[in-house]
Order: sequence, then C-alpha cells, then structure tokens
Amino acid sequence: MTYPFPEWSVSPGLTAYLEAVAAMEARVAAIRAKEAPEWVWLLEHPPLYTAGTSAKASDLLDPDRFPVYPAGRGGQYTYHGPGQRVAYVMLDLKARGGDIRRYVHDLEEWLIRSLSHFAIRAERRPGRVGLWVETGQGQEAKIAALGVRVRQGVTYHGVAVNLDPDLSHFAGIVPCGIQGHGVTSLLALGHTASLEDLDLALKSEWGSVFG
Repeated sequence: MTYPFPEWSVSPGLTAYLEAVAAMEARVAAIRAKEAPEWVWLLEHPPLYTAGTSAKASDLLDPDRFPVYPAGRGGQYTYHGPGQRVAYVMLDLKARGGDIRRYVHDLEEWLIRSLSHFAIRAERRPGRVGLWVETGQGQEAKIAALGVRVRQGVTYHGVAVNLDPDLSHFAGIVPCGIQGHGVTSLLALGHTASLEDLDLALKSEWGSVFG
C-alpha cells in the first residue's frame, strides 16, 4: 500500500529535550484527531541522557554529568548530543495496520538502507536493541539506537544515528543496558559525511521502506 509522504522538518542548532517532547505530544494528538499530517522531525539535542521505561538505576554510571530525563519510550538509558542525528517519527500506525513489531523492523531497515549510502553495513543482532557494525578483530559497536512509543495508535520518539558525537559522553551510562560492546559513529569508522549528507540518505530511503 502507498502512503502519503509525511511532513519532513529539519531543525537547526540544538533543540531542548522537553521542548521536543511537548512538540511531539501535540502533533501526536493532532494526527490522532486527523488535524495534521504524519511528521518526521530531524534534530540534534544538547548533551543529555534519557531513561526509557526499562531503565535500571545501576546503568546510570555518572548521574551528575548531564541532565537526565525520563523519556516514556521503550528501552533503557540513551545518550543524545551534538553530532548525533535524532529522527522523531510520528506515524498513524493504526492506519498502517497497527503492527508495532513490523514498525520497529521497518525503522531498523530504514537506517540500514540509509547507512549503506556511506558503505556502512549496519546489522541487527538478536537480543540487542539498535544497529551494530563490525569494527575489526571480532568486535562490534552500536551505531544507531531506537526507542519508540505509541499513543492511541500514533507513534513518536524514534531513532538516533551517531554521525560524529563525542563518544566519551556515552561513558556516563550503560547504553541501552548492553555491556561488553562499544559505541561508534560514522566519523570513527572513517566517514566524513555531514548531517546534510545523512539527512539526504534518510529522506531518499523513506519511501522504499514506509511507502
């Protein structure tokens, strides 16, 4: 089935987290009421940690390093900051069949196809949230995180792709509760793409996955 292309926005600079949550919640209500179109919102946040509904206090290793916000989405602790492209995705999932598992799979597929534009092979791993890349000598690292919420049939929150963030900032948490694996970025893998390059890839692959 073919669906209309959603409204697509890119916010310059850094967007405060609570401001973003308020904007998402307002749009979710409007989509639910058929008063606004679906929306994909690309932005960056200032350095912060968010705690998903499954977050464990012991996974917050440095609680005083950056602000910590309860996110209301699924998952555990996640870092957001400059150099990381956050994509908040607000879709009428009920109108698209209502399959949450399929939706999460499609978000992953969207990122996999987008990262392939930079010769990056991002992969799923059973039992591990997010997308992973091989970094050599049998090691793997996470390059993208996912955390979603559905309210009255409408999705929000979304995905985060590490373009060139300060990877040391992840040391204040156990990212997504997964130990024994690192975090990486396009830059750390040797790719000097810009946010605009990444945004173009994301937009060009949207229709191939979400119709």
